[in-house]
Amino acid sequence: MDNVFVDTHSHLFLPEFDQDRHETVQRAINHGIKAIFLPNVDLDTIDQVFELADSFPENCFPMAGLHPESVHADYEEKLIRIEKIIEQKKVYGIGETGLDYYWDQTYKEQQKAGFDHQLKMAKKFNLPIVIHVRNSFDDVIELVQKNASPGLTGIFHCFTGTREEAEKIIGLGFYLGIGGIITFKNGGLDKVIPDIPLESIVLETDSPFLAPVPYRGKRNESSYVVLVADKIAQLKNITLEEVARTTTMNAQKLFKFELKSGSISEKA
Repeated sequence: MDNVFVDTHSHLFLPEFDQDRHETVQRAINHGIKAIFLPNVDLDTIDQVFELADSFPENCFPMAGLHPESVHADYEEKLIRIEKIIEQKKVYGIGETGLDYYWDQTYKEQQKAGFDHQLKMAKKFNLPIVIHVRNSFDDVIELVQKNASPGLTGIFHCFTGTREEAEKIIGLGFYLGIGGIITFKNGGLDKVIPDIPLESIVLETDSPFLAPVPYRGKRNESSYVVLVADKIAQLKNITLEEVARTTTMNAQKLFKFELKSGSISEKA
């Protein structure tokens, strides 16, 4: 049986894929990536998320949330509208949300309030939450701990932290989202991943961003998740098959979805 992978974080709905979106999804499916999860950015992208999910209903799975870089003074109004969408449509997670203090801290307090709101949404709708963390780990952990409950789980997306940070995340019942940075020469994950249980890892690309070597600096796409899996296998000295099997099971457990065996499904 061929390896089956899941890309738990891919923005294939963004303009970077306007010229070849369906071909890109098809290429991923042909490479064994049978499920692709689509984290929303803001109200301007949510229609595109659902359009892509509707085009590939057995392979592309929508999420809804407000990215921290999209949090401004009107964040409450945006979250009310997103929550109404979640009540009306099938989504598989809350996100992408979290905190990002890298570019701009003008709306730092609004980011924290918006993230707290979305953590509560995750509990209300019993959905996993996908968390963006940049220069904000301590505040993110504090808010997750504040909202901790037996049902609260999700992914710390694009994990690039220390072993101690990984242990905190795992201790809270969350998964580490590992992407292309694992292939970067000075990415640092080569020192951390060997000590992290595979049962706490899910694969992601963050397409079109952060393409793995040898495509670094170019447009990322979901088919490249195999390169991420292969690097994890090398670092942990295990087979690619084991990485595929365990990370796919982790994603299925988290997002509660079924894989259609060998499915290549596109609506006309």
